[in-house]
This record gives sequence, structure tokens and C-alpha cells, in this order.
Amino acid sequence: MSRMSDRKTHLDPSAAALLVGLCALWGFNQVAAKAALPEVPPLVQAAVRSGGAALLVMAWAAWRGIALWRRDGTLVGGLVAGLLFAAEFACIFLGLQYTSASRMVVFIYLSPFIVALGMPFIARNERLSMPAVAGLVLAFSGVAWAFAEGFAKPAVGPRQWWGDALGIAAGVLWGLTTLAIRATRLSSAAAEKTLFYQLGVSGVLLAAAAVAAGQTVSLPLSALATSSMVFQVVVVCFASYLLWFGLIRRYTATRLSAFTLLTPIFGLLFGAWLLDEPVTFRLVVALAAVSVGIALVNGVGGWRRRPQA
Repeated sequence: MSRMSDRKTHLDPSAAALLVGLCALWGFNQVAAKAALPEVPPLVQAAVRSGGAALLVMAWAAWRGIALWRRDGTLVGGLVAGLLFAAEFACIFLGLQYTSASRMVVFIYLSPFIVALGMPFIARNERLSMPAVAGLVLAFSGVAWAFAEGFAKPAVGPRQWWGDALGIAAGVLWGLTTLAIRATRLSSAAAEKTLFYQLGVSGVLLAAAAVAAGQTVSLPLSALATSSMVFQVVVVCFASYLLWFGLIRRYTATRLSAFTLLTPIFGLLFGAWLLDEPVTFRLVVALAAVSVGIALVNGVGGWRRRPQA
């Protein structure tokens, strides 16, 4: 298994450019999902995303000659990652029924803090510095203040707090998924196999959940809903996630997580522009707190290496 020290600690220009593009796609993704919800129920939408992208990954792996079914000790890690992935996107799509895409994308990006808190248990020679601890406190304070808005003056609706809570849960689950990948043999598996585990397992689980909940789709779909689903399956779940897991194998998780602070900024802008969503003062403060907090957690001096025993 690749160790933490085997990965690059600095992002080169090409990796940085890829990450900016990924952040823009992920920020827009919540807007696309929200736009399709009137025609494609949340669990159905999540299941179609995962299942459709899993088929694309299978085709891609076959074309590249990458073995997805070979026994290599990754099964347990793959099942855990797939379960967490399914739970994360169930929370996101269910939560979008009650809160705005702009708010959802801010809450999801608690993920880097879960990674930061969990990494010392995986790479025991690392610990958080005082600036990183301050970043954690700042970000959580900003999110808590924005979350409280749902009880006092909800901008989206009376159940905004429930959607916000599901967004926070999704952020935690995303962080746990990243940690599960890094802590198991998936860390050294092909990016295609890592992604296939998550998409395949989550596709089955989310489809079962959609059937159990009685969610169905009325065909034909509008051009907007169809475009949204194609975008989510092909561009986001297949292409962007494949790139993301490839980057995880080459660079340290904390550096990648720090860079993704651009995503909530894109999400906030896209939500306000395309969906005319309200952007409240508390949400802007939370976004700033999360961004600064992630920078402190993962920036220069954010991590200290313990002396080797």
C-alpha cells in the first residue's frame, strides 16, 4: 500500500488547473441536481447517477485493460467506501428538497475537516498544529451560525434546518469516505477500481432505497431534466470522480482537500445566478469561515510531523 510519505505534498500547475475545473463542476452539480428534482425524485436521481456512471467505468476499464474483478484485498474497503458513498448522496439529494443548492454545497464542504481530524489516526506521524486547530474552530463556528438561521429566519422554507442537517451529514460522510480509501488497500488500487466500488455498491443500495420509498419517474423527461441527468452521470460521476481518485493516489489528501474550498464559492455563485436562490449574510459568513478554516487546516504549517520513534 502506498504510504502518506510517497505522495506529493505540493500541487503542480497541471494538477491545480484540474482541481479548479473540478471545483467548478462540483459547484454546478448541486444546481443541476436541484433543477431535476421536480421530475426525478431524489433517491431515483442518486441511483441513476451511480448506476449509469458504474457502467461507464466498466466500459472504460475494459478498454484500458484494467482488471476490476481481480482479488487484491480491496473488497472490504470497497464495500465500506460504497456504503458511505451511498449514504452521502442519499443525504444530499434528500436534503436538496428542503434547502437551497447554495446552502447544501457550503455544508458539504465540512468534508476537509473530517479528513484533517482523521488523518493522524491513519498517518500517525502527523498531528494538527495550533493554526489548524484554530481553522477547525472558525469553520465549525461559521457553519453553526448559518445552521441556526434555519430555526430563526429560514430563507428557503420552514424545513430548511432539516435540509441543512442532511448537508452536514453528507459532508461528514464524504470525509469518512476519503479516510476509508486512504486507510485500506484502496489507497494503492487503480482509480477506476476505487470509483467502481463506490458507484456499483451505491447504485444498488440507492436503487433499493428508491423502490422501498416508492419513488418513480414519469417519462418522457423534459430537456432540462434529461440534460441534468446526462451531466451528472457522464461529466460528474464518471469523468470528474475518476480524475479525483487519480489525484488522491498522487497527492496528499490534505492538500487536495484544501484546494476544494473553491467549490462552495462556485456553488454559491451558480445557485444565486441560475436558480435565483437567496444568499443571506449568515451563509456568506459561513462560506468565508469554511474557506479560511480549510486554508488554515491544510495550508503551510497546518500539519506537523511527529519525530519518528
